[in-house]
This record gives sequence, structure tokens and C-alpha cells, in this order.
Amino acid sequence: MKKKRVMHWISFLLITGIGICMIYPLVWMFFASFKTNHEINLAARLLPESFDWSGFIKGWQSSGQYTFTDFFLNTFMLVIPTVLFTVISCTVTAYGFARFSFRGNKLLFGVMLSTLMVPNAVLIIPRYLLFRDFGWLDSYMPFWMPALFACYPFFIYQEVQFLRGIPRELDEAAKIDGCNSFQIFIRILLPILKPSMISVCIFQTIWVWNDFMNPLIYINSVSKYPLSLALRMGLDVAASTNWNEIMSMACVSILPLVILFFCLQKYFVEGIASSGLKG
Repeated sequence: MKKKRVMHWISFLLITGIGICMIYPLVWMFFASFKTNHEINLAARLLPESFDWSGFIKGWQSSGQYTFTDFFLNTFMLVIPTVLFTVISCTVTAYGFARFSFRGNKLLFGVMLSTLMVPNAVLIIPRYLLFRDFGWLDSYMPFWMPALFACYPFFIYQEVQFLRGIPRELDEAAKIDGCNSFQIFIRILLPILKPSMISVCIFQTIWVWNDFMNPLIYINSVSKYPLSLALRMGLDVAASTNWNEIMSMACVSILPLVILFFCLQKYFVEGIASSGLKG
């Protein structure tokens, strides 16, 4: 019993130490946003001498024609349709793979999973040329259209695994009551799929919100920049960098993601840990 208690405390201290190491950069960034630029460059301590809010005010106003209000609106215009299209298309595709038997089902599912092994760097040039020919460059179409056509096999696989854990007897009972396939999907399966769909929503929101490389490739106009590119604009190599403004805007930029995660944490954990109904 004593040995078990000692192991418990060792595990607790180890996890606590790892957690502190992981969260320390965020804590440092938060306090650095209240420091002056001179203090960030010279002082090594964590807490600021006095809390200075000028980094938030000047950082939000930015140094160019556009403010962070414009960049936030651009990010919402980019993220919200992409997430909605992803959830809808991937859920419908997963329903087809999990609940319908047709010729080539396993082959197509295997081909879809194999695309997970393709490095993203290999796809950059073909995608760019394709979107250029479609006339989608300098717009959000390169993000919206792949989401609309379920080009995210990881989410499809996650939804398929969740659907396979739901007993088919529910479908059969609904058929006896006169429901067709669409009605079964809408009335029976969608309410059960809610945790999995919310986890897809959280994952996709975080990935698209934090994405830097794809907006850098496809978006050229500053008026359409999301937050990831707007933060990069503050790093001017030709002049001194105002780190307090960058840290302030970085804190503001991650705030919606933190709020989203904590509001939907219950469904997120359930969607990842569960594989269907619990008996």
C-alpha cells in the first residue's frame, strides 16, 4: 500500500512538472504582453515591473492600413465556413462508408486512408497549380472547397469508427417505423454523433486558425490576411520589433481557441474516448 502511494505521488509530480514545462511559454507570453519592449529585451524575470496596457492598444491598431479588427473578421470568414463544410461533408461521407455496402467500399476506404500517409509538402505545388487554374488564388476558396468535398480523411476515419460502434439495430428499428436512409441519418444517428462532430469541429478550428503556411501561399492581399499572417507582419527585419505588441496580439489571438476548448471540453473528450453507445 505504501509503495502504491509513493508511485502515485511520483506520477503526480512527474505529470505536474511536464504540465508546467508545457504551459510556461504561454504564461511567459501573457506576462510579456504587459511589459515594455525594453523590459522584454533586458529583464529576465517573469513578472513585469508594472502592468502596461499600451501593447494591447498599439498592437490592435497595428502599424498599417488595417487593424486587428479586420484580421479577426478575415479569420472568422476563413475558419467558420471551413469548419462547417468539414463537419457536414465528413459526417455524410463517413455515414456512407459505415452504413452502406456497395461494390468497392473497402477499396475506396483503403485508398482514402492511404492519403493520410502522403506528406503535405508533396501536395503544395499540385494544389497551387490546380487552384491557380480555377482562379481561386487570393481568396478563401482553396480552404472552403476541399472542406466542402470532404478532403480530410482523418475526420472521416474518426466518424466511421464512431458510427461502427453504434448498433445497427437502431437503423433496423427506424426502418420498421418507416424511416428512410436520410431520416435515419438525421433523426437517429446525428444526435448520437454529436460528441464526435464537436471533436471534429474543435480539431479543424484549431488547425485552420493556427495555419500559417497555406494562407501564406494562397492569399496575397493584406486586406484578406488572417491572424496568423497579421502577427508575422509585426516582425519587421528592417526596424526594431515591438515584442510587447506582438505578445499582446498573440494572447488575444489564442483567446477564442481557449474559450472554445473549455466550453466544449466535455464533448471533445467524449468524442475521442468513445466509439459509440455505452451499454
